[in-house]
Amino acid sequence: MTMDEHASQSGGDRAGAERAGSERPSPTPDQLEEQAIRGLTTAYQRMRQEIGKVIIGQDDVVDQLLIAMFSKGHCLLVGVPGLAKTLLCSTIASILQLSFRRIQFTPDLMPSDITGTDVLQDDPQTGRRVFQFIKGPLFTNVLLADEINRTPPKTQAALLEAMQEHHVTVGSQTYHLPEPFFTLATQNPIEQEGTYPLPEAQLDRFMFNVIVTYPSAAEELRILKQTTGTEKPEVNPILTGRQIQALQEVVRRVPCAEYNFIYARDLVRATRPGEIESPPFIKELISWGAGPRAGQYLILGARAHALLQGRFHVTADDIRAVAKPVLRHRIMTTFAANSQGVTPDIVIDRLLKFVPVELHERAKRKVQN
Repeated sequence: MTMDEHASQSGGDRAGAERAGSERPSPTPDQLEEQAIRGLTTAYQRMRQEIGKVIIGQDDVVDQLLIAMFSKGHCLLVGVPGLAKTLLCSTIASILQLSFRRIQFTPDLMPSDITGTDVLQDDPQTGRRVFQFIKGPLFTNVLLADEINRTPPKTQAALLEAMQEHHVTVGSQTYHLPEPFFTLATQNPIEQEGTYPLPEAQLDRFMFNVIVTYPSAAEELRILKQTTGTEKPEVNPILTGRQIQALQEVVRRVPCAEYNFIYARDLVRATRPGEIESPPFIKELISWGAGPRAGQYLILGARAHALLQGRFHVTADDIRAVAKPVLRHRIMTTFAANSQGVTPDIVIDRLLKFVPVELHERAKRKVQN
């Protein structure tokens, strides 16, 4: 075979290979969804590893914060000072390559201190004075609102507008916040003097109420060794803002069976003393139950929880896994419950034992039949 014939044959082989490659079927939507799920699961595991370099323990807290973020929700963190709440929030922002700001809420903080304000400035080109908007610390991706209950209701309302609408209004102008936008607010459960507790309607804006507890003895020993030396752990970035927004859309596409919707609905309705479905102990221990937003967050949280576990379908266990952080700040215990030391978490534990037996299995059989 001559060189020309060999080149001609080689060229034909390459052309055939290119035609074969071009004829390969493109990925189906289901395959793309599976790739996205695997990507989210892998990213979650890597994020847990990076966070573990800085934050010792607090596994449940980390999981709940990540679930809320991938569900486009906000978190209220309740815990005594010194439990690394600020460090946890800033570490998550670094891993996700998001901008981070912290606002220390005080009794003299005004709405314009966090939203920004119009400032009168000279225009060097025209020589005339014009108003220019100076952005406040709300214009960030991850906001830590430290001790939110120490600021007056007017400032709290300005923050809650930003949380709900993802924009702020100054005068007659509306300014949109950068996306993604997460608010992580903290409250000190000990000192209540000189505070402005959030009303129930405003607490309802938070997807999760996360309880930050003391570390175990072994974890506290590791904290002492790690934080009193010269070495400072460094975390590596895992995701970007655009990737987070894409994964948030994947969360909303996770399949959820009809009977799981019914379970979430009945679980929420069972917290209301006035409903026929609520058990007798609810009528005794709860004076006000959860609203429809609780059911929405149960489903969203369950979808995110399922994905982080590597599953592309919601189960009742996923709903139960997020029930406490979703419901604990949406139910109000009675005087009788408080006098007996019954907390919202105790009520939710009893409710989770009651609802699956009496309601969920019946709803599941109804749908299957």
